Parts: sequence; C-alpha cells; structure tokens
Amino acid sequence: MSTFRFWQTPRAGNMARLALHTSKLPALADNHLRIKVHAVGLNFADIFALTGLYSATPQGAFTPGLEFAGEVQEVGQQTQGFAVGDRVMGVTRFGGYTTVIDSEADYLIPLPADWDYAQGAAWPAQTLTAWYALIHLGALQADQQVLIHSAAGGVGLQAMKLVQALGARPTGTVGSEEKAAWLRQQGFQDVLVRETDFARQLQRDERRFDLVLDAIGGKVQIASFDALNPMGRLVVFGAAEFTPSHNRPNYLKAAWRYLRRPRYDVMEMISSNRSVLAFNLIWLWEQKGKMQVLLEELQTIPLPPPHVGHRFAFDDAHAALTLLRSGQSVGKVVLEATPDPA
Repeated sequence: MSTFRFWQTPRAGNMARLALHTSKLPALADNHLRIKVHAVGLNFADIFALTGLYSATPQGAFTPGLEFAGEVQEVGQQTQGFAVGDRVMGVTRFGGYTTVIDSEADYLIPLPADWDYAQGAAWPAQTLTAWYALIHLGALQADQQVLIHSAAGGVGLQAMKLVQALGARPTGTVGSEEKAAWLRQQGFQDVLVRETDFARQLQRDERRFDLVLDAIGGKVQIASFDALNPMGRLVVFGAAEFTPSHNRPNYLKAAWRYLRRPRYDVMEMISSNRSVLAFNLIWLWEQKGKMQVLLEELQTIPLPPPHVGHRFAFDDAHAALTLLRSGQSVGKVVLEATPDPA
C-alpha cells in the first residue's frame, strides 16, 4: 500500500469544501506506528471545526476527525508496545478522516477482541468526554441524581451507561418520543422528552439534580442549572444550539444566540452553593500523562461496546455529517473504510 485517501478542507467556513483526496504515503517516523484505518468516529466537533465555529479549528487546510480504529501496519524503530497486526483504537487532534494514520503509541489502546472496528472508533472521544465530565469535574458519587442531555447521542449514551454502572441514577433527556422509547428499550427508564418550556417541565415534575451534563446550551442549560441541588454541578462540554443547519453558518443567528447565551453570577453561585464547569477535551491531546490516566481508569469499568447507530462508507462523509448535524442520529455515526489499492 503506497497511497492513502483522506478528506480535507482548504479552510474552515463551509462544509461543502470538504473533498476526498489521494496521496502517497510518507516515510514512517521512528516514534510512530502506521495504522490502516478501518473506521472513523464522527463528532459534533467535526461540524463546528469545518464551519469555523470551533475554538481549536486549525488554520488553513486540515483533515477533520478525532477518533479511529484500525490495524497496525508498520512499527517505527523507536516504538514499543504494539506489533504489526494488532487491532487498535485511538484519538488524534484532527486528521482522523483518513484510510491511513501515523500515530504515537501513547494515543492508542488495544481494541477488545469481541468488538468490531466501528465499535472501536465509537469509543475513545465520547467515552473520555463522559468520564472526564462525570468523574473529574462532576465528582460523581453513588446514589446521586444525574441529568444527561442528548442521552441518545454518542457522549450522552456513554454517560448514561457510566452513571448506571457507578451506582448513581441517570435521567436522560431527548428531543423525541422515538428516542425516548429506544432508550427505555436499552434499560434506561427515567427519560424525559424535552418540552418547549423545559424550565416549567422540570418545575412541574419537581425535578432536582446533583449533577448535570449539558452540550445543548441556551434556555435548556439555564433551566438545568436552576434545578441543581445545593452543592450541585453543571458540567458543560458543548453548545449544540449553535449547530449550523446548512453547510455554512448563519452568522447573524449565531451572533444573536451568543449574545443571549447563559451567564452566571459567581456571587449568586456562592449563595446557592452551585457550580458551573466547562471543558474542551481536545486540549487533553497535548497532555499525554493525563490522557493515559483517564484511559487506564476507564478500562476498570465494565462497559458494553458502544452503540453504533449509523454506518456510512468512507466515501459518504458528507451524508454522514448531514445526518449527525440533523440531530436525528441515535448512538454513534461512523465511517467505514475499505482497503486502499496497493
């Protein structure tokens, strides 16, 4: 295999610019492994990066993608821990939409023997996000009541599983009765279909929470913060309300939502004894030691393989991104690559 294929945009701002390219493989660096990618996990961060709404978006041309799974094809002379033929899953700070990726060993972990590659590509970013939010920021404890928004999505579903596995009580919210019914079939009984007036919905049902995970923003986030118990924590890791409905952002609408974004008074937070924490996990990529600790912690929690709800061919990245952007997906959206020609 002397060539590889990859999706690239010449610059952020319009998803329509994302195009498929073919190039020759460079020489492998001594401290890297070469992975033949079989599956790529999609994330909302990909959409925000492609449209230029992501704070970590690279300048100029770039390949989106934060997680992948595949098979080790070549091992650099200074690399240990993996061998040719090993099945692995990994994370990358962009560059994931490719059929071959060169990675340092620190960003890879073995793919469980009973998982397929799509399940492996669906695991790293979303599970790390859920774990970091729940444990390291949310300080989750057994028996606590946890509100998880977008509970049928990639991060939300992993968070629901983790909360349940750790002995706490998850309450999931979704945007449709169909998603709520699906979650109940998965064994999660406490599921809310968000109403237009979410604040009134929580007040009517006398809902209170010790921890909230939110990646929606806006009025939903404000209502969730108001429903926190004393010592409660709101952990924010995204703002789906800013998701563009088309290939290019509506900057006027985005600016209006930005001006109306939730704002918190620290003095009031002291008085009510409630906290807001926010993070972007992509910065963890630069802190290998911390990321390794998180990965090791996660491997001690018995979780089933992640749910891959939608599988697309590698060449159908635009269709996959359109589905993810629509908010209609359940579980993870994954691209599956076929072998490149030699």
